[in-house]
Amino acid sequence: MKTISILIPTYNEEENVIPMSKAINDLFCDRLPQYKCEIIFIDNCSGDNTRLLIRELCKQNENIKAIFNAKNFGQFNSPYYGLLQATGDCVVLLCADFQDPVELIVEFVREWENGYKIVIGRKITSKENKMMYFLRSYYYKIIKKFSDVEQIEHFTGFGLYDREFVDVLRNLKDPTPFLRGIVAELGYKRKDIPYEQQKRRAGKTSNNFYRLYDAAMLSFTSYTKIGLRIATFIGAGCSVLSLLLAFIYLILKLIYWNRFAAGMAPALIGILLFSSVQLIFIGLLGEYVLSLNARIMNRPLVIEEERINFSDQNDLR
Repeated sequence: MKTISILIPTYNEEENVIPMSKAINDLFCDRLPQYKCEIIFIDNCSGDNTRLLIRELCKQNENIKAIFNAKNFGQFNSPYYGLLQATGDCVVLLCADFQDPVELIVEFVREWENGYKIVIGRKITSKENKMMYFLRSYYYKIIKKFSDVEQIEHFTGFGLYDREFVDVLRNLKDPTPFLRGIVAELGYKRKDIPYEQQKRRAGKTSNNFYRLYDAAMLSFTSYTKIGLRIATFIGAGCSVLSLLLAFIYLILKLIYWNRFAAGMAPALIGILLFSSVQLIFIGLLGEYVLSLNARIMNRPLVIEEERINFSDQNDLR
């Protein structure tokens, strides 16, 4: 009997963990009885009763496992680390808030049995805020246009990953992994399943402007060179423009020596303009340096505080 691991990252999801585990168990009993189900909760240091509820679930069912992180290691490291700890023949990654349709697992498994090593859900519509969906769509189009690597639009990580691909992830040893980009860059031939993203069943999203900005910049600095190229081109353009203006100023001054008085305004405007351009691109360069620095430090993905119901407590760490 094949084992399917279901990985559910959590952070302050006390209202969702029990309904989610029940929904998954009911799905396997009714529609996937020929498979063994392993549910893994990886909690990113929740501040509510999420861990308490997960402990109770683990006591009631030994096929429900848990990994408790020592602190919050971010929205990318924790799910990625959880994938590496799964022991099933394949792993399904989905959110705890029911925005990812649980019933889609059946279709994922069907396509997996048809030979696909990776089956992902790609949202084509969403019940989230329309403005956020529009901004995400526009962002994906920009990244897709300038990236050397294929970018999967509206892919959140929700999908099924064969054990062979999980082994690829395990051997990467990337301290700042961006799963969405890795799937597109290094993944096997995949099957995309369209779906409509639902609203959160309960609770409040932990995403804010800074988290979304981190996600956007990690993708931007990892898979595009356009930022550095734009800085180079604009810098060259501004240099040529400055030289041209200086030459014109010199000619006018020589011709109209006594009548031509430009004053300090053009000089101040020019200084402010070029200084602001420099600051913008120094900040952009800093984003690339931050990404490079995180990879050079090679820190662990997460630090575990506790794990529950794993047969070998040191297995796969």
